[in-house]
Amino acid sequence: MRLRLLQWLRASSIVLLLIALLPATVVAAPADDTRDATAFISGMADRAIAALTPPGISREERESRARALLHDYFAVPTIGQFVLGRYWKTATADERTEYLHLFEELIVVSYVDRFSRYSGERLTVTRAVADPESGDVVVNSDITRPAGAPVEVGWRVRRAGPAFKIVDVFVEGVSMGQTQRSDFGSVLRNNAGSMPALLDEMRRRARQGT
Repeated sequence: MRLRLLQWLRASSIVLLLIALLPATVVAAPADDTRDATAFISGMADRAIAALTPPGISREERESRARALLHDYFAVPTIGQFVLGRYWKTATADERTEYLHLFEELIVVSYVDRFSRYSGERLTVTRAVADPESGDVVVNSDITRPAGAPVEVGWRVRRAGPAFKIVDVFVEGVSMGQTQRSDFGSVLRNNAGSMPALLDEMRRRARQGT
């Protein structure tokens, strides 16, 4: 069961946001930045549920709300640049702009589509640990499901002015940023490093998600 779940997560560009749908319960709230980061993750989950569970709202409205959540809680340009890796340096300005647009679109479209599968899972924050080297905070949590074992999820959050932004998500210890980077890197390597080829693939995935 857990292996199948990880395989699904590794294939999904939406994993960075999918888990944000889950309502949160705080078990421990450490001090200082760790305390604030814990509250940030809990607030994100609560806001997502409040914004996207009301019945009767249109798909267009759901996409608009999902996009707002994405902008408020995730460092999308930072994540997108990391995922593209060394190919970011060789991409043109126009290719970078379109890539970041499509990266965001993939997340939003998949987010809205998969939200209908929510079945009462809950996110419980267990602890938060500061990384002295990077200055980031990793907020650890468990996701409990109606059936099956809990899933361990970690959120790497970084100060962005007075607030935080999520820069990576770890599912059972697997970095979703690294997973997506490997996925996109494979597409690029199979196409001689062609950014147009990657952009075409991203457009195709976005269309499939609608």
